[in-house]
Amino acid sequence: MDDSHEQWRFPIGRYEQPETHPTEMQGEWIASIEALPKWFDLCIENLDEHQLETPYRPGGWTVNQVIHHVADSHMNAYIRLKLALTEENPVIKPYDEKLWAELPDVHTVPVNVSITLLHALHRRWGQVLRNMQPEDWERCYYHPEHERYVPLWEMTDLYSWHGRHHMEQIRQLRQRMNW
Repeated sequence: MDDSHEQWRFPIGRYEQPETHPTEMQGEWIASIEALPKWFDLCIENLDEHQLETPYRPGGWTVNQVIHHVADSHMNAYIRLKLALTEENPVIKPYDEKLWAELPDVHTVPVNVSITLLHALHRRWGQVLRNMQPEDWERCYYHPEHERYVPLWEMTDLYSWHGRHHMEQIRQLRQRMNW
């Protein structure tokens, strides 16, 4: 893969897992999670069906698939958050995001349904995050695929990055295609 394709795949860079919990970043992470649905509104504004079915990079997912993927991924993250807040170190269920992106709903349900879902989901997610106690940020879930405990502060950082990552893929596609 050449450098331009790597830039298209990871337009804000690959996720870098922090080693410590920078509490001063919590507000930024939450604001990013809360803003994501509005960012997607702007990213897909006035796109037609052909544009929504355009891959954001050669060999990549279509804009439709990216948005439905974010809805799927962020629903899982929200459930993981709530499990970790209500159980001691719950084991979460991994899923195959590539297979989920090929299921019929991704190809038949209009993308605005997932955008609407993201608006509701992120509003609730933001409220949970804004009302967590300092010790809640250290609560963990166990990720069997990665064979490790993931603290909620790290998960929040990851999904803040994840939303911006996919939003930027679509934004840069629009820019490259002059849409």
